[in-house]
Amino acid sequence: MPEEVAAKGSILGKCVPSRYVLAIMGSIGMAIVYGLKVNLSVAMVAMVNHTEVHRLASNKSDSHANSTNEYEVCLPPGESSGAGAPAAQDGPFVWSEPLQGTLLSCYFWGYLVSQIPLAHVAENFSAKWVMLFSVAINVACTLLTPVLTKLHFGGLILMRVMEGIGGGASFPAMHVMIASWAPPTERMVMSTIIYVGTSAGTALSILLAGVLSEQWGWESVFYVMGALSCIWMVLWIILVQDNPNKQRFISPEERQMINSSLGTEVKEDHHPAVPWKKVFTSIPFWAILIAHTCSNFGWYMFLIEIPFYMKQVLKFNVASNATLSAMPYFPMIIFSICLGKLLDSLQSKGKISTTFARKTATSICTLIPGACLIILCFIGCRHYEAVAVMSVGIVAMGAMFSGFLSNHIDIAPNFAGTLVALTNTAATLPGIVVPLFVGYVTKGNQHIGAWRIIFGVTIVLFAIEFLAFVIFGSGKEQSWNKTSEENNKDEKTPLKNITKLKT
Repeated sequence: MPEEVAAKGSILGKCVPSRYVLAIMGSIGMAIVYGLKVNLSVAMVAMVNHTEVHRLASNKSDSHANSTNEYEVCLPPGESSGAGAPAAQDGPFVWSEPLQGTLLSCYFWGYLVSQIPLAHVAENFSAKWVMLFSVAINVACTLLTPVLTKLHFGGLILMRVMEGIGGGASFPAMHVMIASWAPPTERMVMSTIIYVGTSAGTALSILLAGVLSEQWGWESVFYVMGALSCIWMVLWIILVQDNPNKQRFISPEERQMINSSLGTEVKEDHHPAVPWKKVFTSIPFWAILIAHTCSNFGWYMFLIEIPFYMKQVLKFNVASNATLSAMPYFPMIIFSICLGKLLDSLQSKGKISTTFARKTATSICTLIPGACLIILCFIGCRHYEAVAVMSVGIVAMGAMFSGFLSNHIDIAPNFAGTLVALTNTAATLPGIVVPLFVGYVTKGNQHIGAWRIIFGVTIVLFAIEFLAFVIFGSGKEQSWNKTSEENNKDEKTPLKNITKLKT
């Protein structure tokens, strides 16, 4: 292990300890990764020639198109039945709905294959540099997207796959860093601060992409967002290190506190080998995997497809679409952080266990969004009521950051990067399936009836997630994470006694 560097104090003073500098920088990094991930969902609304796509689809399947008359068709907000709809805001590309689904889902092809090998690199070498790689490759591909897309849609596919490879590194890298930096009594709030960046990035990306595409064309979405992200990379290199012992911008007291709480004052030179058999026979691990996979179906449905629902069914224009799609993510940030802080506080006072905290948060992020989708199936063309219901569901999904999404660190902090890579790999499949599924169901059927099918499938998966995690989930550190002499620990022991300094 490298020799410990001298501690010179946090660069932001006592008001913001070094571990929260990491959390803030990590949150911004996750915001960049997710912002560059979802910007295509909004930009594509301005990139596609919707009129021509709809005309071609109608010509190919007149009988199917006529069936839409059996369903309720929404008019744009403020339009009466006698008023004409405004002209469609068309872009240069004639991409069918299935091709649009493919373009949105191909990000996850790269995401699917990169997580496990990059988790190994993060655990055994450096999570800091893996996270930097994650952002850097996303920035480079985003800046190249307009040029390559104009050449051929295959260029867009290549860039999205490469972005996915980089994006796959983000969660394993940040899980490894949380396991190295977060005291157990602050684990939920630090995890939430970091991962709520995904929501912040989503909201800001949707808003910025909507404004840029409306004012300066779809190309500006990729140029502006890619260029702004470069600033973070310089700050990350300077301000962040893999663990407190390598960080010079930290006080000696904070370093001692973190190391003592985690038992890492003396660290082994070699990372232990992953006990694969024990991992794959662990019931708590499978509970996380099932919850993560089912939740991601709902998450990507909200994240990727809601802008299309608002365009196809509710008939909002590009600017209104972007604003209303982004609106729920700001209260989601506040709700997520407050919930994480509350659960951490109750846990540190011994009023609830880690298991209860994780199950409570996961229940919130499944039951409330599921109920909102049920309402959405029957709310019809009441535009702003539908947006309000969707907003409540998205805000409630923020509880996942304090729920199953951080649970890997509880059950096996030594292998947190590998565990999240495994569950996130499985949970990547919905990212591929959702756009293709929605494209298939809505092909020539851009009406409420088709979306009821989509919402119904999502509701069933939310129910499976809730039952699997509440019945089988656990916040207790598993025996296979530790050596045999450390195994006799009770989950109800106060957190300050759980991770005594190893001797």
